[in-house]
Formats: sequence, C-alpha cells, structure tokens
Amino acid sequence: MGLGKLLRPDAFSGYRGDIEAGAGIAMKTDELKKQIAAARSRYYRLVLLVGPAASGKTEILVQIAKDEGYSYINLNLALSQKLLEYPAKIRALRLPRIVETIIGETGTDTVLLDNTEILFDPVLQQDPLRLLQQVSRNRTIVAAWNGKFEGGALIYAEPDHPEYRKYYEIDALICPLG
Repeated sequence: MGLGKLLRPDAFSGYRGDIEAGAGIAMKTDELKKQIAAARSRYYRLVLLVGPAASGKTEILVQIAKDEGYSYINLNLALSQKLLEYPAKIRALRLPRIVETIIGETGTDTVLLDNTEILFDPVLQQDPLRLLQQVSRNRTIVAAWNGKFEGGALIYAEPDHPEYRKYYEIDALICPLG
C-alpha cells in the first residue's frame, strides 16, 4: 500500500471498528469536531486527543476522517518509512521537515495524526509538543496523545520511563478520553 493510500479517508472503507456501538465514542467524536472548529481561529491550530492505550483514539480519528473527509496519517508508519531514507546521524535534524512534508503531501487544511509515539523516541531528540505546535501553524492538526491530562498537566509515559514528558504550559486544545 502506497503512502498516498494511507493519507485518504477512503483507505478505511473496510474498517470494522465498533464506533456505532459506543455511545461514549460517538459523544467524543462530536466533542472533537467542535474542538477542531474552535482550533481554526487559534495561533497554534492544534487539538490533542488524549487518552491511554486502547481508549478509542484511533476509532474516533478514523470516524472523523470518514465523516469530514480529513486526511488521516498513521505517523509511526509514515515517518519511519521516510526516516529510513536518511543516515541515522541526521534523522533528528531532518525530522521536523520530514513531518511537515508528510503532512503537506495531504494537500488538506485539517490533518489527523494517529500513532504519534515515534516523536517521543529519545534517539530522535525532539520535543513532541513543540513539534506538533510548529506544524499546526499553517493547518489544523489533530494528534492522538497516548497519555493523560490531569491537574492542568499533559503527561506522556510514567516518570521513570525514558520517553516521559510532562507539560504545564500547553498552547493547544485538549480533548481528554476516559
């Protein structure tokens, strides 16, 4: 399957999720659509769909891609494929431009990013939130965030984990799950 197929909502025509069965998922889908509309007038047009693993983030993003015609990108897959084209020593340096290119190739104003865990890899030396903010300057970005939002803090991983991140100043709209 080519990268172009990964970026179009019609790539999910055979998806068999339980989106119709989950009233909670449907409610979160509606809430996220409102957040997307609100993000369009912000400096950083970034919406983070925050929840633990298996909380329904992918189902919500896929449903919104189908409903609204937004581009959906499995960032782990698309970015890892592109990074293989570069020597390991320059991947961290090139990563922001590569992410921008992947998103730009969609040609759409709203892009849904799922499976964003690659951005947290310590080898790539990135600040994932700042990177997502940067790419959200020219288009609306909705990104799945595998973590939690509690006490005004956006958290990824546990404190003793090498990928742990905790942000208190978050210039993004948060749509928490769970």
